[in-house]
Amino acid sequence: MAAAHFLFTSGLVESNVIEFLTLSGILTAKRVPAANGHVKLNGSKFSNVVAKEGFSIELDLPATSVIECDPTEIPSIPRTLNGASMINIKKTASCGDLLVELSSGQTVADLEPQFDEIRKCAGRGVLLTGAAPRGSGFDFYSRLFCPKLGVNEASPRGGMLEVHLNEENQRVQIRGKAVTVMEGSLFA
Repeated sequence: MAAAHFLFTSGLVESNVIEFLTLSGILTAKRVPAANGHVKLNGSKFSNVVAKEGFSIELDLPATSVIECDPTEIPSIPRTLNGASMINIKKTASCGDLLVELSSGQTVADLEPQFDEIRKCAGRGVLLTGAAPRGSGFDFYSRLFCPKLGVNEASPRGGMLEVHLNEENQRVQIRGKAVTVMEGSLFA
């Protein structure tokens, strides 16, 4: 999403659609005009940043199925999650990442995971999710941890996404906003 945002706002592309060649195949990023033209990122470190570009970015990704976990694959999960109450654990069929449903979205938000323990888990990383609090306007909270890939947390700043599963095509559309928070130049 950040790469598409840069390309759309820098003038390097004039199209409203960008195709990225990834290890998972073609990833399409589409510029979608925003209704009001400005977006404020509430709930993040950058809550005072306003996006003047006035568009969302929609990513079209392949859906990944989940399968049952063998209990021997997850012995360190209680230590990994500092004893947080778990409801369900699955893993992705494609790469074995763990998908852990916690008792609440607030538990997801408050969790301070043990990254050394996550490195011992099967797959590339651990995705935590939990139901959002009633009245919050959200369905769920999620966080992704991939210390094996050098990324302890995918984005500690947070953000809001709209997610749609196209079951017929087995694709997921994720729509969100991005803002430029810093620009710089390197001189040789």
